[in-house]
Amino acid sequence: MLIGEYETKIGEKKRVAIPSKFRKELGNNLILTRGYEGTLVLVNKKMWEGIAKEVIEGSFISKHIRDTTRFLVGSATEVKTDPQGRIVIPNTLYKYGGFQNQAVFVGLYNWIEIWDKKKWEERLKYLDKNSDEIANAIQEMNKKDDK
Repeated sequence: MLIGEYETKIGEKKRVAIPSKFRKELGNNLILTRGYEGTLVLVNKKMWEGIAKEVIEGSFISKHIRDTTRFLVGSATEVKTDPQGRIVIPNTLYKYGGFQNQAVFVGLYNWIEIWDKKKWEERLKYLDKNSDEIANAIQEMNKKDDK
């Protein structure tokens, strides 16, 4: 299970060490892609198949399906860990994430988000301030789904 929050430095060559707890669960052959809110998403190939299937199963005719596929699948790249458990973040994804010199890995059960440390701290403030509103919105969505 991918859970927890881990902070790490990003090296000069855009190399970042994956937390050992996550490495054990993910293995060495990974997929790295854009995520929402300026994050990167890191999963193994099996997890990626589930995400990609969910994205591309919709109709090709749908603009939203095409755009979501472009966003997630179009930016995806295979990465392998080195013997120290590090990966290199490709330049386009590094720029997208707005990384400086520190990253935060956040395990979200089925995937990992990689945040620039400052962006993560801002997001946590937002979540702290809006947690009740977010929970209420989810409750309302669930009520609509039950009908």
